[in-house]
Amino acid sequence: MRILNLLRIAWNAIKLNKMRTFLTMLGIIIGVASVIAMLAIGEGSKESIRKQISSMGSNMITIRPGAGIQGGVRMDPTEMQSLKLADYQALKKDATLLTAISPQVSSSGQSIHGSDNWPTSIYGVTPEYLSIRVLEVTNGSMFTDAEVNAAAKVAVIGQTVVENLFADGENPVGQTIRYNNIPFKVIGVLAEKGENTFGQDQDDVILAPYTTVQKRILAVDYLQSVLASAESEDKALDAVEEVLSIMRKQHNISGNDEDDFNVFSMEELISTFSSTSEMLTVLLVAIASISLLIGGIGIMNIMYVSVKERTREIGLRLAVGGKGSDILIQFLIEAVVISVTGGLIGVVLGVSATVFIEKVLNWPTVITIYSIVLSFAVCAVTGIFFGWYPARKASALDPIVALRYE
Repeated sequence: MRILNLLRIAWNAIKLNKMRTFLTMLGIIIGVASVIAMLAIGEGSKESIRKQISSMGSNMITIRPGAGIQGGVRMDPTEMQSLKLADYQALKKDATLLTAISPQVSSSGQSIHGSDNWPTSIYGVTPEYLSIRVLEVTNGSMFTDAEVNAAAKVAVIGQTVVENLFADGENPVGQTIRYNNIPFKVIGVLAEKGENTFGQDQDDVILAPYTTVQKRILAVDYLQSVLASAESEDKALDAVEEVLSIMRKQHNISGNDEDDFNVFSMEELISTFSSTSEMLTVLLVAIASISLLIGGIGIMNIMYVSVKERTREIGLRLAVGGKGSDILIQFLIEAVVISVTGGLIGVVLGVSATVFIEKVLNWPTVITIYSIVLSFAVCAVTGIFFGWYPARKASALDPIVALRYE
């Protein structure tokens, strides 16, 4: 009953100065709302990145030649040719953690149909490329392994290519297009994928047998990369280790010798983007938390004013036998009530702001329970931390001095 009575006294004291109390709460309200909104934006961006990368093939592993520019020095051009068909065949034969694997060669050029033309890229792959990149053929069919072995001049095209080469709505399947003056029969159309994480149009593509692209377009006998798909995201890192082992054996690399190839997994990419997003989220939350600090200082300030205004009341209560601990708890309750009430309003405002950001601004957001619990807990701690000192001052007043206070 003593606590309930003190709570009633504290609430009545707060109601006597509604506007002052609200202005004191404002820092807490803005701080809590900002923290919830910033965490929601941060979590939403991480989830959006994960989804977009997953749409490219979350289990995908890429093997590339080791040539390139390292430390500002351009590597030997022959290292660009270090990936051979034998490497693909060894991986296909020996890898146990890969569910699909496809060589890849590509080229950029002009595609033509009738009087329409469109600059695009052609990728030489195998049928397993579809499952690796999570692609689907919605019209027609994918070329077969037999067509790959025969280096057939067949192609599957993306929606962007369809829109630019068949603008009149003609069915592309069965039609012939020319790519760098080489005719390809269109046998399928890919389902629309949209842009990936890097803003690249995934529908602006032509797929053809890698043997055809090697012989008829690039005139090379090496591979530019090999794409593979691990059994699951959990096994992606183990699959990378297996690929490294097979490739090092295939290239006769031992001990501490430097590899002449590179292996990348999408898990590494997801981790890199997620860590960057987390750093930005922490920065935003840190900025938003400044409002909570200001709100806490506001609570301390207003409690000091309250103690000064009610010095005679405190002295009277102490003079008639009131305990210092009761005075301490009363003022502490006032501070916590102000803080927690501001926190509740801040939670509602933060959730509303998050919904507004998602619906109106079309930013990805994810409201997590922990962000609400954390913000609310911080409010309670703020009320106790910044309210304790003024409350302690009030409880330590000398009754005689307090009764003489004007």
